[in-house]
Amino acid sequence: MKSLRVKDIENEWLPKSSLEVAVGECVVISGPSGVGKSLLLRAIADLDKHKGHVGIDDSSCNDVTAMQWRKQVGLLTAESAWWGELVSDHLDDVDNEMLAALGFDAESLNWSVDRLSTGEKQRLAILRVLVNKPDFLLLDEPTANLDPQSVNKVEKILLAYCHDNPAGLIWVSHDSTQAERIADRFYSFETTGLVEVMT
Repeated sequence: MKSLRVKDIENEWLPKSSLEVAVGECVVISGPSGVGKSLLLRAIADLDKHKGHVGIDDSSCNDVTAMQWRKQVGLLTAESAWWGELVSDHLDDVDNEMLAALGFDAESLNWSVDRLSTGEKQRLAILRVLVNKPDFLLLDEPTANLDPQSVNKVEKILLAYCHDNPAGLIWVSHDSTQAERIADRFYSFETTGLVEVMT
């Protein structure tokens, strides 16, 4: 079974941390704000310089180009970046079924990005990362800006993606109730690094 393996990853802002996530598994990371959860995801995505090993099975992120790595390991940041004028400028391919499941119709692709609410941007950013069909998803509070109905939709979509493809999820969440709903395993991010929480 394919696994994302992170061993002794660290940099000047990030304490040494290790974890392993298999496809079909959702691992939730919680911890206080500012401790380094987002930095951990950025390092795993190879966006920030780091020491230690990050790879899939016996390979390393250093064995492939940055673009190839980020297709295998998709990062959804807490605040998504938007560079084009229209929604369609940000989507090379569209899964209409998933678009509808996230609460949009085809016309929404012609919307101006400026008219999008924070929650709409977040849901469309989820679609944007899923169209690449990554083997592993790094999710930085993907439902933080959503209403309860949208939270429910997004959880179902991401968990279905995890189980159907299958893919592995590393999901940062401050919501303990959500963590109980979605997690196969839990980690707490402490000042000393990641600690697996046994339940």
